[in-house]
Amino acid sequence: MIKVSNLTKYYGPFLAVDKVSFEIKRGEIVGLLGPNGAGKTTILKMLTCFLPPSSGEILIDQLNPLEHSLAIRRKLGYLPENNPLYEDMTVWEYLTTSAQMHDLPSHKINSAVKKTLEECGLKNRIHSTIGELSKGLKQRVGLAQALLHDPQILILDEPTSGLDPNQIVEIRTLIKTLGKEKTVILSTHILPEVEISCNRVIILNQGKIVAQGTPAELRKQTTGHSQISLKIAGPVREITEALKKMPHVEKVEKQEAETPGLYTYQIETSANQDLRNQLTHFIVDHGWELYEISQKQASLEDVFSKLTKQ
Repeated sequence: MIKVSNLTKYYGPFLAVDKVSFEIKRGEIVGLLGPNGAGKTTILKMLTCFLPPSSGEILIDQLNPLEHSLAIRRKLGYLPENNPLYEDMTVWEYLTTSAQMHDLPSHKINSAVKKTLEECGLKNRIHSTIGELSKGLKQRVGLAQALLHDPQILILDEPTSGLDPNQIVEIRTLIKTLGKEKTVILSTHILPEVEISCNRVIILNQGKIVAQGTPAELRKQTTGHSQISLKIAGPVREITEALKKMPHVEKVEKQEAETPGLYTYQIETSANQDLRNQLTHFIVDHGWELYEISQKQASLEDVFSKLTKQ
């Protein structure tokens, strides 16, 4: 659906995007993740034909933006970061005007606006003035504008920026629903947003791609060990020494007892080894009492921090 090869963008002497290449398949929800200034918005502006690349190639549904800009724009729905709206218009007036700008046939405008209002949860706000709406509802209006012409691809730049927790959940749910029918590119620096909403992640830093894959793949690629927590009742010295001798165990740390005779042991294992099954049998076979066992997975925040450190 989208293929980007060696995409580069200069602003004067400043290199904003440096030979970026990736592909996005039809129906994927892909998160474009990176710190501020990583090049996310510049890439989106090139994908949406607002900016020409300095070099490299973009193909959207086999079309090149430099040659087929209008055809590509018809396939795209775009919600920019600042979500520009005509705040003196009502929701109905704004979406009707937007539908005309999207060049929808006049006999289809009313039905398209009604359908989009329903999809975005705005049907009870059609006569509300946009300037009087909450930030979350304004984001919904922006999404509605991007969806009016039923685009194949939806590009969202920081769609939850500035929203409160309840509004974030609402927009996140809407994005996941839309992703069942459309290809979605979600640019953000909010890590839980990507973890929850996206099938795949592209991480940018200083204009370059530093990693891409599913959240699970990225966690596996960028962490060299796993951490397992155990709560065991039994002889401390014997347990500690026995755990240290197990295959793939690199480190054992004992923490103070929460209750008499019960200790927590933090174990680091090599090469992402999951030893929970072996540990359970090992402890039971020795006659010790196992109260709790859990494995800590690296979070996307851990991955992001490791890959984007200056």
